[in-house]
Amino acid sequence: MPDQIQKPLGVILAGGLATRMGGGDKGLLQLGGQSLLAHVINRLHPQVGGMALNANGDAARFADLGLPVVVDSIDGFAGPLAGVLAGLDWAAEQGADSIVTAAADTPFFPHDLVDRLAQVAAGQRYPLVLATTPRLGDEALKSGGGRRVNRHPTFGLWPVALRDDLRAALNDGLRKVVLWTDRHEGREALFPAEPFDPFFNVNTPDDLTRAKSMLERA
Repeated sequence: MPDQIQKPLGVILAGGLATRMGGGDKGLLQLGGQSLLAHVINRLHPQVGGMALNANGDAARFADLGLPVVVDSIDGFAGPLAGVLAGLDWAAEQGADSIVTAAADTPFFPHDLVDRLAQVAAGQRYPLVLATTPRLGDEALKSGGGRRVNRHPTFGLWPVALRDDLRAALNDGLRKVVLWTDRHEGREALFPAEPFDPFFNVNTPDDLTRAKSMLERA
C-alpha cells in the first residue's frame, strides 16, 4: 500500500434495520468483550487513511467510537448503495479519491482487504471493485455452469468521481449493488474462504453464537 496520504478512506456501513436480530444496532452487540463495531474498526483502521460510520438516527449512540457519522441522503432505507453514497459525499469533502466500505456486522474480514482491492483495481479509470469468495459445496454444485463466486457488495472499493452517477441511479430507484457496479465495469477481488468465509456476518442470534466460536481462529 502506498503511504498514508494515498490510502482510501474507510466507511463502515451500519445503516441496516437488523430485523432478524429483533431491530436495533447489530454493530453494538458484544463479541469477545468488544462490540462488533469495535472489531470492524480495529481491522479497518490500519488499512485506510481515515474512517467514518454510515448510520441513521441519533448519532449520539455511537459517540464513544470517536468517528464521524454520515447519514443517508436517500430516504426510505435504500440499502447499502445509499450508505456508499453517503460515504462518497463525505470523502469528497475530505478531498479523497476513493473509499473502501466494510459492514458493521462482519468482524472477521481480511486484514489485507484494501491492498487486494487496490491491486485488482490497477488500470481502471474509476477504481470499482467488490470482494468475492469461492462458492463452495452443494451451493456450487446446484449452480451448474453459473457463477462460482459469492459477491459481497458491502465490501468494496468505490470512486468518488462516480458519486453523482450513483446519486442519479438511486433517485431513479436502483437498489441492487451489482447492477450499478456492472454498469461501470466493476471488477471482483477473490478472497479465500478457508478456514471460514471471512465475510461471515451476524444476522441472527445463532450467527452471534457461531461468531463466538470463530473468534479464536480469526
